[in-house]
Amino acid sequence: MKQLLLILLALLSVLNVYSQMEKSERYTRGWNKLQEIDGEAGERVINGLKDVSPDLGRFIIEYSFGSVYSLDKLDNKSKEIVAISSLIAQRAIPEMKVHLHGALNTKNTINEVKEIILQMSVYCGFPKSICAMGILQEVLEERKSQGIIDQEGTPFQVEELSNRLSKGSDELALLNKNQEQILRENFDSFSPELVQFTLEYGYADIYARNNLNKKSRQIATISALATLGNAPAQLRFHISAGLNVGLTVDEIKEIMLLMTVYSGFPNAINGMTILKEAVEERTNQ
Repeated sequence: MKQLLLILLALLSVLNVYSQMEKSERYTRGWNKLQEIDGEAGERVINGLKDVSPDLGRFIIEYSFGSVYSLDKLDNKSKEIVAISSLIAQRAIPEMKVHLHGALNTKNTINEVKEIILQMSVYCGFPKSICAMGILQEVLEERKSQGIIDQEGTPFQVEELSNRLSKGSDELALLNKNQEQILRENFDSFSPELVQFTLEYGYADIYARNNLNKKSRQIATISALATLGNAPAQLRFHISAGLNVGLTVDEIKEIMLLMTVYSGFPNAINGMTILKEAVEERTNQ
């Protein structure tokens, strides 16, 4: 009996060592990925959790960075577009600050980040965009004081439009040629102003701006809508629009998996369900 007990204890010891090795492997992979994004800011977060909840810090490293961020369909630059768009939608200020650093560290230019924040005014409202622009200003001042030189990027070329409505219509047609008709059928007789402002502001003033590519704009929009979780029809439209401008199904799947980190598993499951339905719909057309 004693011998059997010793064998069991030895077996448990081996299993425990194996478990620690597995955990260590994932932790190491996650830690290395965190260093690629923003090691200094990430370390501050983990150290801040050390006394109150070291397990939360460990899961951030192991799951968020070791599992999800280590997927390879989106590059780090695109992953950070997902992150900041989701965090702006939630007005998660400390985390937004960390990932604004991350976005700049992963070669998003200053003007590209500004564009994402401007675009969020369409999907999350002006107060959240104002908040995010203020946080970006703080981040840029902090980086400048540290001697970090970020790329300014392509400045927006001001274009005087004689007909913003027509320009907005053209921009929306690039995403889906039938969407304006659907919009007008639903709202022209009830709120024509909504149709007008959607086309003029959402598409002529914002989407037509030429210093952020259309794939990145759709990544940001899909992330924000999946995070908000209250606009399934609009999320479905922008998933389809993303596919129309060159995003792949696998890339959008990865956006939804990133939602498990930034806005929770229910939003990720809902987003993945809508993606699945959108793909099936396109297949059957």
